[in-house]
Amino acid sequence: MRLMATVETLVELTPRAAEKIRELQATEPAGEAEVLRVAIQGGGCSGFQYGLMIEENGQGSGDQVFESNGIKLYVDPISIRYLNGAEVDFVDTITGGGFTIKNPNATSTCGCGQSFSVE
Repeated sequence: MRLMATVETLVELTPRAAEKIRELQATEPAGEAEVLRVAIQGGGCSGFQYGLMIEENGQGSGDQVFESNGIKLYVDPISIRYLNGAEVDFVDTITGGGFTIKNPNATSTCGCGQSFSVE
C-alpha cells in the first residue's frame, strides 16, 4: 500500500474546470477515473506544453497529491517546479471548449496558449 502525502494546494482548479472533470469522470467505469494528472512535457513551439489526463494507473513514485474543488490531482516532481501556483480552468467559446492553464511561471507563451517557456 502506497502512502499518499497530501500537500498544500499549489495547483488550483476553478469550479468550472472541476465540474467538467466530474462530467468526464462520470463516463469512466467506477473507480477508474478518480484523479486528474497535470503535467508538463517538452515540446510545443515555446519549449514546454501542458498535459491533462484522467489518471487510471494510480499514483506514481514522487507524485505530489493535491485536492482542489473536490478533485484529486497528481503532479510529478519535475512538473511541480513549472506549475507551482498555476490555475486550471475550462472555457467554452464560440469555436469550442477546452481546458486552459494560467501559469505564473511562464515567461512567454505561443499564440495557441498550449506551449510556454520559462527563464
